[in-house]
Formats: sequence, C-alpha cells, structure tokens
Amino acid sequence: MQHLIGAFLRLIYRVRVEGIENYAKAGERVLIVANHTSLLDAALIASFLPDRVTFAINTFISRRFWVRPLLSLVDTLTVDPTNPFAAKALIETLRKDGKCMIFPEGRITITGSLMKIYEGPGMIADKAGAMILPVRIEGAQYTPFSYLRNKVRIRWFPKITLTILPPRRFDLPEDVKGRKRRQLAGEQLYDLMANMIFESSRIDSTLMKTLLEARRIHGRGHIIVEDPLRKPLTYGQFLIRTFIFARLIKRFVAKDEDRIGLMLPNVASTALAFFAIQALGRVTAMINFSSGPSQVGGSCRCGTLRTVITSERFVSMAKLQAVLEVLKAAGVRVLYLEDMGKDLRLSDKLLGLLYSFMPEMVLRWTVTSEPHDPAVLLFTSGSEGTPKGVVLSHRNILANRFQLASAIDFGPQDIIFNCLPMFHAFGLTGGTLLPLLSGIRTFFYPSPLHYRIVPEMIYDTNATIIFGTDTFLAGYARFAHPYDCHSLRYVFAGAERLKEETRSQWIEKFGLRVLEGY
Repeated sequence: MQHLIGAFLRLIYRVRVEGIENYAKAGERVLIVANHTSLLDAALIASFLPDRVTFAINTFISRRFWVRPLLSLVDTLTVDPTNPFAAKALIETLRKDGKCMIFPEGRITITGSLMKIYEGPGMIADKAGAMILPVRIEGAQYTPFSYLRNKVRIRWFPKITLTILPPRRFDLPEDVKGRKRRQLAGEQLYDLMANMIFESSRIDSTLMKTLLEARRIHGRGHIIVEDPLRKPLTYGQFLIRTFIFARLIKRFVAKDEDRIGLMLPNVASTALAFFAIQALGRVTAMINFSSGPSQVGGSCRCGTLRTVITSERFVSMAKLQAVLEVLKAAGVRVLYLEDMGKDLRLSDKLLGLLYSFMPEMVLRWTVTSEPHDPAVLLFTSGSEGTPKGVVLSHRNILANRFQLASAIDFGPQDIIFNCLPMFHAFGLTGGTLLPLLSGIRTFFYPSPLHYRIVPEMIYDTNATIIFGTDTFLAGYARFAHPYDCHSLRYVFAGAERLKEETRSQWIEKFGLRVLEGY
C-alpha cells in the first residue's frame, strides 16, 4: 500500500528526494525529524524513505476520525504530551536499533516557517543515544492540505522536494544533568532544525532566476512593490517594466560595460533599474550619493565605472549638482531616466510584455551569469580614506536571504516598510532583495530621516516589518504616536549598536522588542 501511495504522490506532485545517501550514513538507531508543512507530511516520509519507520503521534490527534484509517498503513507510537513518561516507549524503540519519526514542532505550521520546537525529541535522542536525521519537506505547504490558506498561493499540484541532510549527534557535556540537559538538547535541536532549513535552501542560483521562481510560487498578480506614488506593482508588472528598462539600458550603455552605476533614491523605480541591470547579466553598482562629491568620485574610480544612471528630478531635489560635476570631470557619463524615457518605443513595450511571459527562455538566450559571479558592487563610506569596493555574488546575497528566512517567520502576508537606502547592505539585502525574492510586499520610502513622516507612513501602510539603525529608530520613537506601530511584528536594527535607551523606548511606547540584525 505504501508503494502505491508513493507512486501516486510521485505522479501528481513530482516528488523528488535529495540526499538519500545520508539515510544509509545514519546507521540503525535513528530519530528522524522534519518540519511539519501539511497533512501530507507523514505519507511523504513513509512512502519515500527506504525502511519502514515508526511514527510518534500525538494521542489526541490519533483519535480524529480521518486519522485512524491512515494509522493502519504505518507503525505508530501514540505519545501523550501531558504525560512525562510517555516518551519511554519511543526511547526503548530507538534503543532496539529502530528508526522513529517525529515532528518537533508538534503541529502543522500556520506561518510557513518553523514554529516552536519542543525539547522532548532532543531529550529522546539523547537518552537513546540515537543519531538525528533531519529531513526538509518543501512544497507541501502550497497544497490544499496545508494550514496556509489565505497566506500563500495554494496550488493543487506543486512540486514537492524531500531533502535528507547528513545525520548529526548531539554534543552534550557529560556533567550536565536533569532539566538543564533537557534544555540544552532542545536548544541544539532548534539550531539543527534552523540549519536544516538554511542548508537545504537553493542558494546556487542568480538573483534574476530567484525572482522568476518567486513569481512562479506567488503568481503574476501578487502585489510586490509600492512607493509614495501609490502605484503598486504586481510580479507580472514588475517583470514587464524590468525587461523594458533592460532594453533601454542595452541601447544606451556599451556592451563591454559590465558594471553600471545607480544613483537613485529609495523608490520602486530603483528596484526596477536594479533588476534591469541583472536581466542583462551585468553588475549593479550602488552609489552612496550621501557621502559627498569626492567620495562619490572615488567610488566611481574604484569601481572603474563609465556610466551612472540617475534622475534629473532627484538630482535637483537632493541638490547633487556638485556630485555630477565631479563625475563628469572624471569622465563618467551620466544617464538621466528622463532622457532614456524619451527614447521609449512601442517595440520596447511589446517585447517587454512578451518577455515577461517567457522570461526563463529570454534569460537562457541573453544571460550567462552564474551563482558565484559578481551581482552587486557596494562601496564603503570612505571614512578611512578612499572608498573601497565590496563585491557581492549572487550566492552571497541569496545565502543572506535564506539565513534570515531560517530564523524568522515572515511570508507573503507581511508588508516590509523600507526607508533604508539601497546603497547600504542592510537596505539592499534586508529591505529590498529579501522581500522581492520572498513574495513579501515592500513599501519603499525615499528617506529614513523624516522622523515625523515615517511613523505616519508605517501606520498608513499597515507595515508589519521595518529595518532601521539605532539613530533612525530612536528618532521614530521620539515623534511617533503609540498607535502608529500597531501593525508591526518585527523591528530590526543594524549598522550600529542598539542603545539600551532605544530598546526601552520601543518596548515602553509600542510594546515591541527591537531585534539586532547584526
């Protein structure tokens, strides 16, 4: 029966098992742990692991009418979570060189990320002296059998992948006993599960391919970016404009220029320009226009930039005329968005629309970028002399994205308010690329210095996540009404040390704990 179920699941969900060699490495006495994404999880584990596995199941769940028929298909041990002695049978099964399966979260996720990890499975593995075999289930959360309806785009037949990671054994000091040992085992189990999510994530890709994957998962109609102009863009619209922009850049910028500078504010158009450059397989160089004329000139020399894209309106509003004079004196060509827009043709619009429906094919024809290739060029502030270039590969950026995703429960239901500049790593990776590649709607605001306006905009947009520095967060706390931040779930601080005074302000005024990003 299990083979029939497995064949059926493989047919409709195109189930792929990766890392099967790690199953044999685990030996005989093995506790298998997996993230719990849907009602299909137990059937997936039972059908696609080589041996017959004993499943630990909550006593109360086992009494449900729809579960009982399924229990006859696998070996089970019912575990009463209210009974401290209930784990003994599981420990004995493992000590007899058995293989047991347990979901450490104790329930199906309702966030799409890891939920609470119980200490019990860690204690069981420790007492039984068992190896722990982590298994990542990916894709089942998008089926109707998950608990994420109205939170993610549900599809009847998404592709499901089981990733079996190398087996681990807890490293617990011999002199630690009792409750402390149980807590330590629980902490190590949580770390193991979080690392499992990261290590099984697909960082060997490019930013553009990952954007296309996000569009496939969340749908063309999913709103992904907005700014103060209040013209939200869906993934489909974002891709159309990206390909149109890419055609304009290709027309105006020489083919041998592999690095193109961007000097633009924090708005949706900047994100479009960023990905337009990525769509051409070139490196996006983010110019820190706030650092002053000499530092901007030094950055362009450091990055050997020949072209910088900016906006006449932005230059006028930000009073950057002196910066432009330095660039022109250094032989850097300044391209204005307004001038590029005047050359927009009907063919650009039609091809942009066409390319958005066949982006994978277009990229195969035109782009040769690899995961280890440079994707972004950032510059240091120049506080220690001439600015230095910091090159980030596609793989670097995707690794940062998945590291955060393995520890934080964010998803398409969230709204990120990003007022940090994209020329800073925090504003680019956390505030821009993380949400765009994860299906999270992002509201771009041009300046983090508007201490009175930013809290109002957070209130108006119902933002759930914000990134900032200690200086900016302290300013917002000073001027915000307590209700302005009612919708926020996470507040992340980075770039500088978070002062205790700022932390206390946010707790007392808004009831929010500020988390330090790095």
